Amino acid sequence: QVQLVESGGGLVQAGGSLRLSCAASGSIFRINAMGWYRQAPGKQRELVASITNDGSTNSADSVKGRFTIFRDNTKNTVYLQMNSLKPEDTAVYYCAGSRYNSAYVAQNLYDYWGQGTQVTVSS
Repeated sequence: QVQLVESGGGLVQAGGSLRLSCAASGSIFRINAMGWYRQAPGKQRELVASITNDGSTNSADSVKGRFTIFRDNTKNTVYLQMNSLKPEDTAVYYCAGSRYNSAYVAQNLYDYWGQGTQVTVSS
């Protein structure tokens, strides 16, 4: 089994920055691609960014140029650096892991999910 634990969420003013971390433990050999998703109240969960185990990335148009996903395979951790935050970035952010090694894995093909961390951006 795989456990994913997110950290780093919180309250920040618009224009500020946060870095989310997601530490994987357990049968980590099962994970190839990892992704960050978010879900705002009343909205569907959406992809923020994803990364393969060799560093290829994909990100939503809404965060391009502001958010960066990267991973440290020696620490079994994936990060999401979020800069120039906007109120519309407010959501619960989830880390996910997939057996497939593609940055374009569909959401329903992610096998493992974290419990989520709240990010709130005030205007």
